[in-house]
Amino acid sequence: MPELLRAPSREYRTALMDSHRWDGFRPRPGDIVVATYPKCGTTWTQRIVDMLIHQSTAARPITETYPWLDATFFNPIEAELALLEGQTHRRAIKSHLPFDSLPIYQGLKYIHVARDGRDACFSFHNHMRGFTEGAKIRVGRAAAELFGAEGPPPPDPPEDPVEFYRGWIAEAEAPPGAPVEMPFFDFEMTYWRERARANLLLVHYNDLKADLPGEVARIAAFLDIDTPAAMLGAIAEAARFDNMKAQGAALLPTVEIMFDRGHDRFLNKGFNGRWRGALTDADLARFDRLASAKFTPSARAWIEGGRLAAGDPAALPD
Repeated sequence: MPELLRAPSREYRTALMDSHRWDGFRPRPGDIVVATYPKCGTTWTQRIVDMLIHQSTAARPITETYPWLDATFFNPIEAELALLEGQTHRRAIKSHLPFDSLPIYQGLKYIHVARDGRDACFSFHNHMRGFTEGAKIRVGRAAAELFGAEGPPPPDPPEDPVEFYRGWIAEAEAPPGAPVEMPFFDFEMTYWRERARANLLLVHYNDLKADLPGEVARIAAFLDIDTPAAMLGAIAEAARFDNMKAQGAALLPTVEIMFDRGHDRFLNKGFNGRWRGALTDADLARFDRLASAKFTPSARAWIEGGRLAAGDPAALPD
């Protein structure tokens, strides 16, 4: 079994996630973990990784092949671990945990994908608005199992994305110890602080948008997957948003359970900047204050702009 390089230092338990679901994970050399804040390009990167593993652009069911191991509301952890144990191809796992809540093993590869928090927030608003009643019940039951008090399903997010943003930023402004999920700013810094690890690759949504072939090649090199140039081009083409959306039913066959409009809701628009012109100067000032307080200058430049704009994260000074 691969050597444990760094044990988790943070227990992370919310209505949606439980870091203890990793306790029974048995790593294999070559395993890949795609770990992100929600709505930062997780599925996009999983699709790229899947095609690199199989050297094929065939549409395989991502959610059924590469489990979200920390999620509390899909399958029992025993079923997820059995799925992984039964796989004979190179394995990949999804996570939305902070990096300090994940076990870090020698011989495993970790890919973190980031995005400007305002873009992630607006995309997350659409995501949360799409939950079916069945999904809300699942989340409520999962929370009851963790925290011991089943209540009504979570309320619907506000229809207005700006109102949703204001709640999101207010939670990020709450003092330490407040009973909220880890704010975006603190979450991203758990990855940034460990960016020099040789087995951690930082990828950015903006760079995937700007140079998808280049980022596919960069991910392939990091994963030590020798891929012919023609296949790299085919993978980049298959990973374009419109092509992924066209194959959404095959890639995401189970999301209909969780989202109205199924994969069409889950793979929504795939572009940035919806917050521009919607947020007021006061709204933007709140984000700016938190970004200035929580991020180092280099972290902020990369998290908001990406590698092509800010430089290679591993080479940036702070």
